[in-house]
Amino acid sequence: MPSPDAGDAVTQPDHTAWLYGLQRFGVQPGLARVHALLAAIGSPQRSFDVVLVAGTNGKGSTACVLAACLSADGRRTGLFVSPHLHHLGERATVDGVATSEERMADALATVRPHAERLHATFFEVVTAACALVFKSAGVKVAVMEVGMGGRLDATNALEPVLSIITGIALDHVAVLGSDVSTIAREKAGILRTGVPALTAASGPALSVIEDEAVRLGALLEVLGRDLAVSVEHSTWDGLDLVVAGMSDDPDTGLRVHTPLVGRHQATNVALAAAGAARLRVPRGTIAGAVASTVWPGRLERLAYRGRRVVLDGAHNPQAAEALAATIEELGPRCDVLMLGSSADKDQQGILAPLLPVAGTVVVTRAVTSPRASDPALLASLVAEMVADSDDPNGTGGGAPLRVMASATPAEALQTAVELTDDGGLIVVAGSLFLVGEVRSLLLGQAADDVERWQ
Repeated sequence: MPSPDAGDAVTQPDHTAWLYGLQRFGVQPGLARVHALLAAIGSPQRSFDVVLVAGTNGKGSTACVLAACLSADGRRTGLFVSPHLHHLGERATVDGVATSEERMADALATVRPHAERLHATFFEVVTAACALVFKSAGVKVAVMEVGMGGRLDATNALEPVLSIITGIALDHVAVLGSDVSTIAREKAGILRTGVPALTAASGPALSVIEDEAVRLGALLEVLGRDLAVSVEHSTWDGLDLVVAGMSDDPDTGLRVHTPLVGRHQATNVALAAAGAARLRVPRGTIAGAVASTVWPGRLERLAYRGRRVVLDGAHNPQAAEALAATIEELGPRCDVLMLGSSADKDQQGILAPLLPVAGTVVVTRAVTSPRASDPALLASLVAEMVADSDDPNGTGGGAPLRVMASATPAEALQTAVELTDDGGLIVVAGSLFLVGEVRSLLLGQAADDVERWQ
Protein backbone atom coordinates (compact mmCIF):
# COMPACT_ATOMS: atom_id res chain seq x y z
CA MET A 1 0.00 0.00 0.00
CA PRO A 2 1.51 3.35 -0.93
CA SER A 3 2.35 5.80 1.85
CA PRO A 4 0.00 8.78 2.13
CA ASP A 5 1.40 12.06 0.90
CA ALA A 6 1.39 15.24 2.97
CA GLY A 7 -2.04 16.16 1.73
CA ASP A 8 -3.48 12.96 3.16
CA ALA A 9 -1.98 13.44 6.64
CA VAL A 10 -4.41 13.05 9.50
CA THR A 11 -4.96 16.29 11.38
CA GLN A 12 -4.19 15.87 15.07
CA PRO A 13 -6.78 17.25 17.48
CA ASP A 14 -5.91 20.50 19.22
CA HIS A 15 -6.65 19.60 22.81
CA THR A 16 -5.66 23.01 24.14
CA ALA A 17 -8.10 24.77 21.79
CA TRP A 18 -10.78 22.33 22.93
CA LEU A 19 -10.03 23.17 26.57
CA TYR A 20 -10.32 26.91 26.02
CA GLY A 21 -13.59 26.30 24.19
CA LEU A 22 -15.04 24.94 27.43
CA GLN A 23 -14.81 28.39 28.99
CA ARG A 24 -17.99 29.49 27.22
CA PHE A 25 -19.99 27.09 29.40
CA GLY A 26 -18.96 29.03 32.50
CA VAL A 27 -18.58 27.83 36.09
CA GLN A 28 -20.81 25.03 37.40
CA PRO A 29 -20.00 24.49 41.09
CA GLY A 30 -20.14 20.91 42.31
CA LEU A 31 -17.86 17.95 42.98
CA ALA A 32 -19.65 15.01 41.34
CA ARG A 33 -18.19 15.59 37.86
CA VAL A 34 -14.61 16.16 39.00
CA HIS A 35 -14.72 13.13 41.32
CA ALA A 36 -15.87 11.00 38.38
CA LEU A 37 -13.29 12.58 36.08
CA LEU A 38 -10.40 11.95 38.45
CA ALA A 39 -11.53 8.35 38.97
CA ALA A 40 -11.74 7.83 35.21
CA ILE A 41 -8.10 8.85 34.71
CA GLY A 42 -6.80 6.68 37.55
CA SER A 43 -7.08 9.05 40.52
CA PRO A 44 -3.65 10.67 39.99
CA GLN A 45 -4.18 12.92 43.03
CA ARG A 46 -3.69 9.93 45.31
CA SER A 47 0.00 9.76 44.37
CA PHE A 48 0.95 12.95 46.24
CA ASP A 49 0.07 14.91 49.35
CA VAL A 50 -2.09 18.00 48.89
CA VAL A 51 -2.27 21.41 50.52
CA LEU A 52 -5.38 23.45 49.71
CA VAL A 53 -5.17 27.26 49.85
CA ALA A 54 -8.44 29.21 49.72
CA GLY A 55 -9.35 32.83 50.42
CA THR A 56 -10.40 36.03 48.72
CA ASN A 57 -7.01 37.70 48.25
CA GLY A 58 -3.47 36.48 48.83
CA LYS A 59 -4.04 32.79 48.19
CA GLY A 60 -1.75 32.78 45.15
CA SER A 61 1.07 34.49 47.04
CA THR A 62 0.60 32.16 50.00
CA ALA A 63 0.60 29.07 47.79
CA CYS A 64 3.65 30.23 45.85
CA VAL A 65 5.74 30.90 48.95
CA LEU A 66 4.68 27.65 50.63
CA ALA A 67 5.53 25.64 47.50
CA ALA A 68 8.96 27.28 47.40
CA CYS A 69 9.58 26.30 51.03
CA LEU A 70 8.65 22.67 50.38
CA SER A 71 10.76 22.53 47.24
CA ALA A 72 13.75 24.03 49.07
CA ASP A 73 13.40 21.21 51.61
CA GLY A 74 14.09 18.71 48.84
CA ARG A 75 10.52 17.61 48.24
CA ARG A 76 9.44 17.50 44.62
CA THR A 77 6.65 20.05 44.76
CA GLY A 78 3.83 20.97 42.44
CA LEU A 79 2.10 24.35 42.48
CA PHE A 80 -1.36 24.78 40.96
CA VAL A 81 -2.59 28.37 40.46
CA SER A 82 -5.16 30.30 38.46
CA PRO A 83 -5.42 32.22 36.32
CA HIS A 84 -2.17 32.11 34.38
CA LEU A 85 -0.53 35.30 33.10
CA HIS A 86 0.90 34.14 29.78
CA HIS A 87 0.75 30.38 29.17
CA LEU A 88 -1.48 27.54 30.35
CA GLY A 89 1.50 25.61 31.71
CA GLU A 90 1.99 28.27 34.40
CA ARG A 91 -0.99 26.75 36.19
CA ALA A 92 1.07 23.65 36.99
CA THR A 93 4.69 24.20 37.97
CA VAL A 94 7.03 21.58 39.38
CA ASP A 95 9.81 22.93 41.57
CA GLY A 96 9.23 26.32 39.99
CA VAL A 97 9.28 25.17 36.35
CA ALA A 98 6.11 25.61 34.31
CA THR A 99 4.68 22.67 32.41
CA SER A 100 5.56 22.59 28.72
CA GLU A 101 2.92 23.02 26.05
CA GLU A 102 3.56 19.47 24.87
CA ARG A 103 3.24 17.91 28.31
CA MET A 104 0.03 19.81 29.01
CA ALA A 105 -1.41 18.74 25.67
CA ASP A 106 -0.61 15.11 26.50
CA ALA A 107 -2.44 15.38 29.81
CA LEU A 108 -5.42 17.02 28.14
CA ALA A 109 -5.52 14.23 25.55
CA THR A 110 -5.87 11.70 28.36
CA VAL A 111 -8.55 13.70 30.15
CA ARG A 112 -10.58 14.79 27.12
CA PRO A 113 -12.68 11.70 26.27
CA HIS A 114 -13.77 11.31 29.88
CA ALA A 115 -14.42 15.03 30.25
CA GLU A 116 -16.60 15.06 27.13
CA ARG A 117 -18.59 12.11 28.43
CA LEU A 118 -19.07 13.76 31.83
CA HIS A 119 -19.60 17.30 30.48
CA ALA A 120 -16.82 18.55 32.72
CA THR A 121 -16.10 22.29 32.94
CA PHE A 122 -12.94 24.17 31.99
CA PHE A 123 -11.66 24.38 35.55
CA GLU A 124 -12.49 20.75 36.30
CA VAL A 125 -10.51 19.65 33.26
CA VAL A 126 -7.57 21.88 34.19
CA THR A 127 -7.58 20.49 37.74
CA ALA A 128 -7.58 16.90 36.51
CA ALA A 129 -4.95 17.51 33.82
CA CYS A 130 -2.63 19.22 36.29
CA ALA A 131 -3.04 16.33 38.73
CA LEU A 132 -1.89 14.03 35.91
CA VAL A 133 1.08 16.30 35.24
CA PHE A 134 2.06 16.21 38.90
CA LYS A 135 1.81 12.42 39.07
CA SER A 136 3.90 11.90 35.95
CA ALA A 137 6.51 14.34 37.25
CA GLY A 138 6.89 12.40 40.49
CA VAL A 139 5.55 15.19 42.69
CA LYS A 140 5.46 14.36 46.40
CA VAL A 141 3.33 17.31 47.53
CA ALA A 142 1.14 19.69 45.54
CA VAL A 143 0.06 23.11 46.79
CA MET A 144 -3.30 23.79 45.18
CA GLU A 145 -4.76 27.29 44.96
CA VAL A 146 -8.54 26.97 45.20
CA GLY A 147 -10.29 28.53 42.24
CA MET A 148 -13.52 29.96 43.64
CA GLY A 149 -14.97 29.45 47.08
CA GLY A 150 -13.90 26.11 48.48
CA ARG A 151 -16.75 23.75 49.31
CA LEU A 152 -17.79 23.14 45.70
CA ASP A 153 -14.55 24.07 43.93
CA ALA A 154 -12.96 21.36 41.81
CA THR A 155 -9.77 21.39 43.88
CA ASN A 156 -11.80 20.32 46.92
CA ALA A 157 -12.11 16.87 45.38
CA LEU A 158 -8.52 16.40 46.55
CA GLU A 159 -7.90 15.41 50.17
CA PRO A 160 -5.53 17.81 51.96
CA VAL A 161 -2.92 17.18 54.62
CA LEU A 162 -3.11 20.92 55.39
CA SER A 163 -5.76 23.56 54.67
CA ILE A 164 -5.07 27.31 54.56
CA ILE A 165 -7.67 30.07 54.34
CA THR A 166 -6.38 33.61 53.80
CA GLY A 167 -8.50 36.70 54.48
CA ILE A 168 -12.16 36.84 53.46
CA ALA A 169 -13.80 39.74 51.62
CA LEU A 170 -16.61 40.25 49.13
CA ASP A 171 -15.87 38.80 45.69
CA HIS A 172 -17.70 36.49 43.29
CA VAL A 173 -20.87 37.41 45.19
CA ALA A 174 -23.16 36.07 42.45
CA VAL A 175 -21.80 32.56 43.13
CA LEU A 176 -20.55 32.60 46.71
CA GLY A 177 -23.02 34.90 48.49
CA SER A 178 -23.53 38.56 49.29
CA ASP A 179 -21.95 38.75 52.77
CA VAL A 180 -18.62 37.68 54.23
CA SER A 181 -20.17 35.11 56.57
CA THR A 182 -21.76 33.24 53.68
CA ILE A 183 -18.56 33.44 51.66
CA ALA A 184 -16.53 32.23 54.65
CA ARG A 185 -18.79 29.21 54.95
CA GLU A 186 -17.95 28.29 51.36
CA LYS A 187 -14.22 28.78 51.97
CA ALA A 188 -14.43 26.64 55.11
CA GLY A 189 -15.43 23.73 52.91
CA ILE A 190 -11.74 22.85 52.51
CA LEU A 191 -11.44 21.97 56.23
CA ARG A 192 -11.19 18.30 57.15
CA THR A 193 -11.59 16.27 60.32
CA GLY A 194 -8.27 15.93 62.14
CA VAL A 195 -6.35 17.88 59.50
CA PRO A 196 -4.28 20.96 60.47
CA ALA A 197 -5.58 24.29 59.20
CA LEU A 198 -4.44 27.91 59.23
CA THR A 199 -6.40 31.07 58.62
CA ALA A 200 -5.94 34.84 58.56
CA ALA A 201 -9.68 35.52 58.58
CA SER A 202 -11.10 37.96 61.12
CA GLY A 203 -14.45 39.22 62.39
CA PRO A 204 -17.64 37.43 61.29
CA ALA A 205 -15.72 35.38 58.72
CA LEU A 206 -13.44 33.98 61.40
CA SER A 207 -16.39 33.07 63.60
CA VAL A 208 -17.88 31.01 60.79
CA ILE A 209 -14.57 29.25 60.08
CA GLU A 210 -13.99 28.54 63.77
CA ASP A 211 -17.48 27.09 64.14
CA GLU A 212 -16.93 24.83 61.15
CA ALA A 213 -13.53 23.75 62.47
CA VAL A 214 -15.09 22.80 65.80
CA ARG A 215 -17.90 20.91 64.06
CA LEU A 216 -15.46 18.90 61.97
CA GLY A 217 -12.66 18.58 64.47
CA ALA A 218 -10.20 20.39 62.22
CA LEU A 219 -7.01 21.55 63.97
CA LEU A 220 -7.33 25.28 63.32
CA GLU A 221 -4.72 27.92 64.13
CA VAL A 222 -5.50 31.60 63.65
CA LEU A 223 -3.12 34.37 62.66
CA GLY A 224 -3.53 37.04 65.30
CA ARG A 225 -4.26 34.52 68.03
CA ASP A 226 -2.04 31.43 67.71
CA LEU A 227 0.38 33.04 65.27
CA ALA A 228 1.58 36.59 64.85
CA VAL A 229 3.49 38.60 62.27
CA SER A 230 5.09 42.02 62.56
CA VAL A 231 6.61 44.19 59.85
CA GLU A 232 9.99 45.68 60.72
CA HIS A 233 10.66 47.36 57.36
CA SER A 234 8.57 47.89 54.23
CA THR A 235 10.22 49.15 51.02
CA TRP A 236 10.04 48.61 47.29
CA ASP A 237 12.63 45.87 47.87
CA GLY A 238 10.18 43.92 50.03
CA LEU A 239 9.43 43.32 53.69
CA ASP A 240 11.43 42.38 56.76
CA LEU A 241 9.17 40.32 59.01
CA VAL A 242 9.08 38.46 62.27
CA VAL A 243 6.70 35.50 62.37
CA ALA A 244 5.94 34.22 65.87
CA GLY A 245 4.16 31.07 67.01
CA MET A 246 5.96 28.69 64.64
CA SER A 247 7.79 26.66 67.26
CA ASP A 248 7.34 25.19 70.73
CA ASP A 249 8.96 28.34 72.11
CA PRO A 250 6.35 31.11 71.77
CA ASP A 251 9.02 33.78 72.34
CA THR A 252 11.12 32.70 69.37
CA GLY A 253 10.08 34.45 66.19
CA LEU A 254 11.37 33.62 62.73
CA ARG A 255 12.96 36.62 61.01
CA VAL A 256 12.51 36.59 57.25
CA HIS A 257 12.94 38.90 54.32
CA THR A 258 10.56 38.63 51.39
CA PRO A 259 10.87 40.43 48.05
CA LEU A 260 7.08 40.60 47.94
CA VAL A 261 6.02 44.24 48.20
CA GLY A 262 3.27 45.70 50.38
CA ARG A 263 2.37 45.26 54.04
CA HIS A 264 -0.59 43.09 53.07
CA GLN A 265 1.91 40.42 51.95
CA ALA A 266 3.04 39.96 55.55
CA THR A 267 -0.09 37.93 56.26
CA ASN A 268 0.45 35.72 53.22
CA VAL A 269 4.10 35.08 54.00
CA ALA A 270 3.27 34.30 57.62
CA LEU A 271 0.64 31.75 56.59
CA ALA A 272 3.06 30.14 54.13
CA ALA A 273 5.89 30.03 56.66
CA ALA A 274 3.63 28.60 59.35
CA GLY A 275 2.26 26.07 56.89
CA ALA A 276 5.78 24.99 55.97
CA ALA A 277 6.64 24.62 59.65
CA ARG A 278 3.55 22.47 60.18
CA LEU A 279 4.84 20.26 57.35
CA ARG A 280 8.19 19.96 59.15
CA VAL A 281 10.31 22.22 56.95
CA PRO A 282 13.31 23.51 58.98
CA ARG A 283 13.22 27.17 59.97
CA GLY A 284 16.43 28.02 58.13
CA THR A 285 15.08 26.46 54.95
CA ILE A 286 11.88 28.46 55.28
CA ALA A 287 13.79 31.74 55.68
CA GLY A 288 15.96 31.04 52.65
CA ALA A 289 13.01 30.08 50.45
CA VAL A 290 10.95 33.11 51.48
CA ALA A 291 13.87 35.41 50.66
CA SER A 292 14.14 34.12 47.10
CA THR A 293 10.48 33.79 46.11
CA VAL A 294 8.74 36.29 43.84
CA TRP A 295 5.18 36.27 42.53
CA PRO A 296 4.74 37.86 39.08
CA GLY A 297 1.95 40.37 38.54
CA ARG A 298 1.48 41.22 42.20
CA LEU A 299 3.10 44.59 42.95
CA GLU A 300 5.80 43.48 40.55
CA ARG A 301 8.24 46.19 39.43
CA LEU A 302 9.64 46.28 35.90
CA ALA A 303 11.56 48.91 33.95
CA TYR A 304 10.34 50.08 30.54
CA ARG A 305 11.77 52.89 28.43
CA GLY A 306 13.17 54.66 31.45
CA ARG A 307 9.91 54.40 33.40
CA ARG A 308 9.10 52.33 36.45
CA VAL A 309 6.10 50.08 35.91
CA VAL A 310 4.27 48.35 38.75
CA LEU A 311 1.96 45.48 37.83
CA ASP A 312 -0.76 44.42 40.26
CA GLY A 313 -3.99 42.56 39.47
CA ALA A 314 -6.02 44.40 42.17
CA HIS A 315 -9.30 43.08 40.78
CA ASN A 316 -11.48 43.73 43.84
CA PRO A 317 -11.83 46.56 46.38
CA GLN A 318 -9.72 44.94 49.09
CA ALA A 319 -6.83 44.36 46.69
CA ALA A 320 -7.16 47.89 45.29
CA GLU A 321 -7.00 49.30 48.83
CA ALA A 322 -3.80 47.33 49.48
CA LEU A 323 -2.24 48.62 46.26
CA ALA A 324 -3.19 52.23 47.01
CA ALA A 325 -1.86 51.94 50.58
CA THR A 326 1.46 50.65 49.29
CA ILE A 327 1.80 53.49 46.78
CA GLU A 328 0.94 56.03 49.47
CA GLU A 329 3.45 54.54 51.91
CA LEU A 330 6.36 53.93 49.58
CA GLY A 331 5.83 56.61 46.94
CA PRO A 332 6.29 58.24 44.60
CA ARG A 333 2.77 59.12 43.59
CA CYS A 334 1.51 57.22 40.55
CA ASP A 335 1.93 59.38 37.43
CA VAL A 336 -0.28 57.19 35.26
CA LEU A 337 -2.73 54.51 36.33
CA MET A 338 -3.42 52.05 33.50
CA LEU A 339 -6.70 50.45 34.43
CA GLY A 340 -8.87 47.69 33.05
CA SER A 341 -11.58 45.65 34.73
CA SER A 342 -13.96 42.80 34.06
CA ALA A 343 -17.53 44.04 33.69
CA ASP A 344 -18.76 41.77 36.49
CA LYS A 345 -16.47 43.28 39.13
CA ASP A 346 -17.19 46.00 41.69
CA GLN A 347 -15.62 48.71 39.55
CA GLN A 348 -16.52 51.61 41.82
CA GLY A 349 -15.02 49.74 44.75
CA ILE A 350 -11.82 49.17 42.78
CA LEU A 351 -11.59 52.76 41.57
CA ALA A 352 -12.35 54.52 44.85
CA PRO A 353 -8.98 53.88 46.56
CA LEU A 354 -6.90 54.13 43.38
CA LEU A 355 -8.07 57.45 41.91
CA PRO A 356 -6.63 59.57 44.75
CA VAL A 357 -3.11 58.21 44.14
CA ALA A 358 -3.11 58.77 40.36
CA GLY A 359 -2.28 61.83 38.28
CA THR A 360 -3.73 60.45 35.05
CA VAL A 361 -5.94 57.44 34.41
CA VAL A 362 -5.59 55.63 31.09
CA VAL A 363 -8.41 53.13 30.77
CA THR A 364 -8.06 50.12 28.50
CA ARG A 365 -9.09 46.48 28.31
CA ALA A 366 -7.49 43.06 28.06
CA VAL A 367 -7.98 42.20 24.40
CA THR A 368 -8.17 38.47 25.11
CA SER A 369 -10.94 38.83 27.72
CA PRO A 370 -14.56 38.98 26.54
CA ARG A 371 -15.46 39.86 30.14
CA ALA A 372 -13.52 43.12 30.01
CA SER A 373 -15.39 46.41 30.25
CA ASP A 374 -15.44 48.73 27.25
CA PRO A 375 -12.77 51.40 27.89
CA ALA A 376 -15.11 54.24 26.99
CA LEU A 377 -17.70 53.06 29.53
CA LEU A 378 -15.10 52.59 32.23
CA ALA A 379 -13.62 56.02 31.49
CA SER A 380 -17.09 57.52 31.87
CA LEU A 381 -17.42 55.87 35.27
CA VAL A 382 -14.07 57.35 36.33
CA ALA A 383 -15.18 60.81 35.21
CA GLU A 384 -18.49 60.47 37.07
CA MET A 385 -16.77 59.39 40.28
CA VAL A 386 -14.37 62.33 40.10
CA ALA A 387 -17.23 64.78 39.45
CA ASP A 388 -19.27 63.37 42.35
CA SER A 389 -16.41 63.36 44.85
CA ASP A 390 -15.68 65.97 47.50
CA ASP A 391 -12.32 66.50 45.83
CA PRO A 392 -13.06 67.86 42.33
CA ASN A 393 -9.50 67.13 41.28
CA GLY A 394 -9.90 63.50 42.25
CA THR A 395 -6.28 63.55 43.31
CA GLY A 396 -6.12 64.91 46.81
CA GLY A 397 -5.13 68.35 45.50
CA GLY A 398 -3.06 69.62 42.61
CA ALA A 399 -3.84 69.42 38.92
CA PRO A 400 -7.20 67.95 37.86
CA LEU A 401 -7.26 64.23 37.26
CA ARG A 402 -7.05 63.43 33.55
CA VAL A 403 -8.98 60.47 32.15
CA MET A 404 -8.19 58.90 28.80
CA ALA A 405 -9.28 55.72 27.02
CA SER A 406 -7.20 53.43 24.80
CA ALA A 407 -8.55 50.51 22.81
CA THR A 408 -5.67 48.13 23.53
CA PRO A 409 -3.00 47.62 26.19
CA ALA A 410 -0.30 48.41 23.62
CA GLU A 411 -1.89 51.80 22.87
CA ALA A 412 -2.43 52.47 26.57
CA LEU A 413 1.19 51.66 27.38
CA GLN A 414 2.43 53.99 24.64
CA THR A 415 0.18 56.75 25.96
CA ALA A 416 1.40 56.17 29.51
CA VAL A 417 5.02 56.46 28.39
CA GLU A 418 4.29 59.70 26.53
CA LEU A 419 2.61 61.16 29.62
CA THR A 420 5.48 60.40 32.00
CA ASP A 421 9.04 61.63 32.31
CA ASP A 422 12.08 59.42 32.79
CA GLY A 423 11.80 57.75 36.18
CA GLY A 424 8.03 58.23 36.28
CA LEU A 425 5.75 55.63 37.82
CA ILE A 426 3.13 53.77 35.77
CA VAL A 427 0.82 51.41 37.67
CA VAL A 428 -1.16 48.73 35.81
CA ALA A 429 -4.11 47.31 37.77
CA GLY A 430 -7.70 46.10 37.82
CA SER A 431 -7.38 42.76 36.06
CA LEU A 432 -4.86 39.92 36.01
CA PHE A 433 -5.76 39.38 32.36
CA LEU A 434 -4.68 42.96 31.64
CA VAL A 435 -1.56 42.57 33.76
CA GLY A 436 -0.60 39.45 31.81
CA GLU A 437 -0.97 41.22 28.47
CA VAL A 438 0.98 44.28 29.59
CA ARG A 439 3.68 42.10 31.13
CA SER A 440 4.14 40.36 27.79
CA LEU A 441 4.59 43.76 26.14
CA LEU A 442 7.10 44.91 28.75
CA LEU A 443 9.18 41.73 28.46
CA GLY A 444 8.81 41.35 24.71
CA GLN A 445 7.45 37.85 25.13
CA ALA A 446 4.62 36.10 23.33
CA ALA A 447 1.59 34.82 25.22
CA ASP A 448 -1.19 32.38 24.37
CA ASP A 449 -3.44 34.15 21.87
CA VAL A 450 -6.80 32.82 23.02
CA GLU A 451 -9.95 34.18 24.59
CA ARG A 452 -9.66 34.25 28.38
CA TRP A 453 -12.79 33.86 30.47
CA GLN A 454 -11.13 32.06 33.40
